[in-house]
Amino acid sequence: MDDESRREAYVLMRDKPLLAISMLGFVAACTTMTISGAPTVPVYAVAETEPVGTNNEDAADDPAIWRNAERPEDSLIVATDKKGGLYVYGLDGRIRSFHSQPGLNNVDLAEIPSHGIVVFASDRSDLANGRIALFRLLPTTGVLEPLASLPAGTGEAYGICGYEREGSLIVYTAPKEGNISEWKIGFSPAPDAKLLRSMQVPSQPEGCAVDPRNGDLYIGEEAKGIWRFGKNETVGEIVAPVDNVHLVADLEGLAIITEGQREGWLYASSQGDSTYMRYRLPAVTPAGRFRVAEGTYGRTEETDGIEAKRGDFGPMFPRGIFVAQDGQNGREAQNFKLVPLDAIEEVLSKP
Repeated sequence: MDDESRREAYVLMRDKPLLAISMLGFVAACTTMTISGAPTVPVYAVAETEPVGTNNEDAADDPAIWRNAERPEDSLIVATDKKGGLYVYGLDGRIRSFHSQPGLNNVDLAEIPSHGIVVFASDRSDLANGRIALFRLLPTTGVLEPLASLPAGTGEAYGICGYEREGSLIVYTAPKEGNISEWKIGFSPAPDAKLLRSMQVPSQPEGCAVDPRNGDLYIGEEAKGIWRFGKNETVGEIVAPVDNVHLVADLEGLAIITEGQREGWLYASSQGDSTYMRYRLPAVTPAGRFRVAEGTYGRTEETDGIEAKRGDFGPMFPRGIFVAQDGQNGREAQNFKLVPLDAIEEVLSKP
């Protein structure tokens, strides 16, 4: 759901609560009748982040994960408060640092041999012209050091993702208008962005993930489904549609877990029914559906961004971590829930 729709819903609940309740009941009834849904299993968060600083608004959005190979328990999560700026959290959920910069919507990071941990975020502060905000993450302190703000074409900046390729940083931008771009980010003598490729999806995208092994790019068109663009291709195909069985619009965040040369998993946030879908790579076949249910920590609802990483992240996350934005965090501002990746994989592997 975009910001304008959320604002309209808030105003309706504030000014005409009886009408809003009636409408919500009608929508719920229709959803029950029309959406069958694939089987969905529960998983549970073992930690959550402190809430973002913006209260009573759609603010928290997208996370990125940096794994500390030497001290996995000291790994970090970078996440957006699109009304406020960027938070850096520890795996205990506590804030390590905050960089004030309203308008940063989605975020990702990559380790570049010559420049350390580079964090990049979509900057939508100018709704007509997107920008890429670049930072260096200092791992010992969790502080974000600003590097540059680079122009990224016309349109309202929205989704973003990228990876390290042959020592360079490759970034993909996905503005609301659907004009997807691939950029090579240079750092010498000063940061710049060189356009490598342009693509298009018919309507508003946001979710974005790239397979670092072969350069396959996955883009979530919120109302229609997941697109795949092969490396160097400008024409893509929908490989996982919004079908009201596996995915319910809005389709939001995407995350990739790689295994071997071609295998692995693609995770997607099915915001319309507050669930998550897993697909098996490379064929993108449905491979399980789950929700983050209420346990020690609250459930997740209306999730925007997600991220997942395999590997040792310390005692709480010995085989990987899944992070999901929570759009309805009780009476608190929005935050992010942390789930052991192996707990998800184990429950989805059961017959």
